Formats: sequence, structure tokens, C-alpha cells
Amino acid sequence: MIWAFVDDYINKKLIPSDSTLEQVQESNKQAGLPNINVSSTHGKLLYLLAKLKGAKNILEIGTLGGYSSIWMARALSETGKVYTLEFNPDFAKIAEQNIHLAGYQDKVEVIVGKALDTLPILEEKELSFDLIFIDADKVNYPHYLKWSLKLANPGAVIIADNVVRDGNILDVKSNDVHTEGLQQFMDLLVNNPAIDSTAIQTVGIKGYDGFMIGIVK
Repeated sequence: MIWAFVDDYINKKLIPSDSTLEQVQESNKQAGLPNINVSSTHGKLLYLLAKLKGAKNILEIGTLGGYSSIWMARALSETGKVYTLEFNPDFAKIAEQNIHLAGYQDKVEVIVGKALDTLPILEEKELSFDLIFIDADKVNYPHYLKWSLKLANPGAVIIADNVVRDGNILDVKSNDVHTEGLQQFMDLLVNNPAIDSTAIQTVGIKGYDGFMIGIVK
């Protein structure tokens, strides 16, 4: 598709070659991780949004191999930190190796376990966040949004990936639990007094999808 060629053009023009991130991508491939991490253009977008926000603490729900974690860690101040939640212990181990390779082992903490079990622990520790990135199992997106609003600082940015899924978000008769989870997630955003949000459709090397972005009131 022409989208992939345009992504390649954007990468060559605006995202300099980065041996560390390329090695992370290769490590994920060699380890057999699913190829579902963000693209380099979306990784750069996360970096820029974190920079614009001046984020100190960042929460990521869904680590995979740590590719997006590293992008966001690069935007942090000296005292900032990324807390990233990963259900699969094998994925978490690979992510920790990649994060160490990139030199961000002191800036990124990988927390292993079901996010709905580990999110309450973050609340107990009285942690709060300036930017939250949701990119995990779609079934639980409604729960992740509710937790994100609990843990967000006023003015925090919340981003959720994969909210379009090839247009399947429109399938009101869908029997797919992932699509239903996303539809419930979107319904929670309607006239929500806690967050002002929009969603953007995207095309590129990862196909046709989109993301939600909101600012906590």
C-alpha cells in the first residue's frame, strides 16, 4: 500500500536512523514477539507529546518489548520516570533487556502482572501521572480509562492506541469482544466531564487504525 511508502518517506525525512531502536526492533523480532508495537512515526509522536506536556511521570499500560517505553523515556526530565505494565512475564523480560540496552533502566520500571491488579498498587503508592498511554488488551480499555482518570494529574494527556481497527469500531453487531471493548471505551468518553477528547484515524505501515487523545480536566 502507498501508506507504507509514505511512512518510509517520513522516516527518512524526519526520524533519523537510530541503531538502538533498530536493535530493539530486531530483538523483538528474534524473540518472536507479535509485530504490534507502535511504528517509529507513532513512537516519535509519543515522544513529542511527552515533551510538549513536560511530563514527569508517565504510565504505559501494555509494554510488549519496550519500544514505545524507550521513546517516551527519551522525553523525560532527569527526575522523570516511566511505569509500564505488562501481563506476559516473557515479554516483560525482553522489554527489560531492551530498556537496559537503550540505557534507560533507571528511568523505566516494568511492572509484571495483570494491569487491573497492578493499577491499584500504583494508587496505593499515591503515584500520579502527566501522560498515560493505553496500548493493551482492548477488552479492558473501559477499565483502563477509568483507572487512567483516577491516576491522572489535572491537565494530564491520555492516549489510547488501536481505537479504529480497520473500521471495525463501526460494527454495532460485532461479536468480537475486542471491538465491543473499544465501543464501550468510546461510549465512556461521550460528554465525560473528566476528560476532553478526540480520535484520529491513521494509516501507515501498521495499516488502518487510529488513536484517542484527551486532556484530563
